[in-house]
Amino acid sequence: MIERLLIANRGEIACRIMRTAQAMGIYTIAIYSDADVNARHVREADEAHHVGGAAAADSYLRMDRILAVAKNTGADSIHPGYGFLSENAEFAEQVAQAGIKFVGPPPDAIRAMGLKDRAKKIMQDAGVPVVPGYHGDNQNADFLKRKAYEIGYPVLIKAVAGGGGKGMRKVARALEFDEALEAARREALAAFGNDDVLIERFVESPRHIEIQVFGDSHGNVVHLFERDCSLQRRHQKVIEEAPAPGMTDAVRAAMGKAACDAARAVNYEGAGTVEFIVDGSNGLTEDGFFFMEMNTRLQVEHPVTEAITGVDLVEWQLLVAAGEALPSAQEELSITGHAMEARLYAEDPSNGFLPSSGPLHTFDLEWENDYLLLDGETEGIRVDSGVGSGDVISPHYDPMIAKVIAHGSDRMAAMKDLSVALSTANVTGLATNIPFLQALLAQEAFQEERFDTGLIDRLGEGLTTRPEPSTPIKAFAMEQLLALGDEDDFPISHDPFAAMDGFQLVGRREIAHQLEIDGVLETVRLRFGPNGLQMQGEDEAFTLAVRRDEGVFLDDSGAKPVFNLQNEGHHYRFSLPSYSLTDEEKSVGDGTVRVPMHGKIIAVAVADGDMVEEGDILFSVEAMKMEHAVIAPFKGVVSGLAVAVSDQAQDGQVALTVQAEAETA
Repeated sequence: MIERLLIANRGEIACRIMRTAQAMGIYTIAIYSDADVNARHVREADEAHHVGGAAAADSYLRMDRILAVAKNTGADSIHPGYGFLSENAEFAEQVAQAGIKFVGPPPDAIRAMGLKDRAKKIMQDAGVPVVPGYHGDNQNADFLKRKAYEIGYPVLIKAVAGGGGKGMRKVARALEFDEALEAARREALAAFGNDDVLIERFVESPRHIEIQVFGDSHGNVVHLFERDCSLQRRHQKVIEEAPAPGMTDAVRAAMGKAACDAARAVNYEGAGTVEFIVDGSNGLTEDGFFFMEMNTRLQVEHPVTEAITGVDLVEWQLLVAAGEALPSAQEELSITGHAMEARLYAEDPSNGFLPSSGPLHTFDLEWENDYLLLDGETEGIRVDSGVGSGDVISPHYDPMIAKVIAHGSDRMAAMKDLSVALSTANVTGLATNIPFLQALLAQEAFQEERFDTGLIDRLGEGLTTRPEPSTPIKAFAMEQLLALGDEDDFPISHDPFAAMDGFQLVGRREIAHQLEIDGVLETVRLRFGPNGLQMQGEDEAFTLAVRRDEGVFLDDSGAKPVFNLQNEGHHYRFSLPSYSLTDEEKSVGDGTVRVPMHGKIIAVAVADGDMVEEGDILFSVEAMKMEHAVIAPFKGVVSGLAVAVSDQAQDGQVALTVQAEAETA
């Protein structure tokens, strides 16, 4: 039996593992970086130890430091969670060599499934169907382009060491291949230290359906049915569910057998997921699925499987790691109801899904501590999270805030409960994807089971459009900002000769004032009525009480008051403009281009004096393990270039200026 467990991870998954381990009477040991000193997983562990700097490479990826903590604390086992070192065969080997149990598969199984090209060869030999493509060693760009032509467009370029959509590009035609290959390799090298790729046929109307498998050291292998993860954006999962819509007993049996054969082919132990790409053009069929990859770890979306089976997968992991046999045989496993999970992220869908970082001023989900009883019968809402009110979403890691899971009697019941849970969530301080998730759940195509992995792309801006804030919201924001500022910001005096209140002999006492909404200046009309200061709307005026409120807080720089407000899930950022702007604080309207988030500059495509067209890529920044391109706002000449490759840039930092063509004539 495991007695002292070190969790080599952070955030939501670390808290999730702790919950089961502590319920089993296991002592838990956490690790943390400089950025996570006050993190929730540190607070909830029985003890916690510092392992390095904020960057993952300096902390959560430091095998030597993690193993030193394990030895010094007497840990008899290490659970890697997901991400970081969870699929690192060298780490699993070092853990075993130290005489510590690794809560995961044997190193050979990790290594066999770690490279997609090798994994597909093993699967072919085991009789598991694979997608047609090139999985060889020749990485010459011209050769790969020729192979793509032979396979037939559209194709997918995929990093052989990849996962989570990183290092992956869909290419519709040969003209786009070179640029897509370069971008995929660059992203793969940054994420995995390996820029090798493979080329595969792109399956039309693809569904992403995966099978949860489990093996033990006694030769037993079972599957715990399927999950449908087809709702994806940029190859990253957004909403997952189990069982898969449209699944039949015959197809489930065929996919389950293929997944178990895959696990047996590498002598698998512990929790794993065999992912299939499924041709959904004519419904699910026994010959319409193909092996994509095997993830040799616990998946982010594992709670939906737990909900429908009543199995605690982390408990099974710990039991198997301790040498015990699987608690259930295949015939003892069954499905109850339907479960659906949404990934709640700190990101702004209305602004290209740019990740947000900083403090969560409010994080209030009604079900935060209502963990589902894993008995196969319980229905309701479960929330898995690694943060609470006042905690910080760090720019150094994935911007996930929580996973919200609904379990209902059927698919529509689960979907309805999930939508209600999201609509009642109170998350303030950062932009989130809640409105995007709600819009997705409301789509008829999704509700009627007419979807594939391209649905989100096809729906486009309809899922991400954010309404303009109403006049009452603007009035409330102005009230808060005026209350926070000094009188000099908006002087109101009882001396009629000193008052700047729009006094005039005829008409209304009204003045124009500027309010900055998400960086864009807007003129609002303020007047002095019988009840004090008011903001004039189209049909009525809204009174500003000008009182101080706890909802007002400063931005990161402390340069000026900023009021962040959530309304129906949408995030708005209000501030009063500065009228003494320095060169570093100029409005974006003059061609100033800023770094959109904290991150590392990984490519600069221009130099001072270059002429650019509207939409040209200026530079790329990597944040939270994803690459984001910044484009020219209009045609003009680049000047004042202030960023270079490898720079660690700050959110809002001025990168360069594009001078409009007319100004340079």
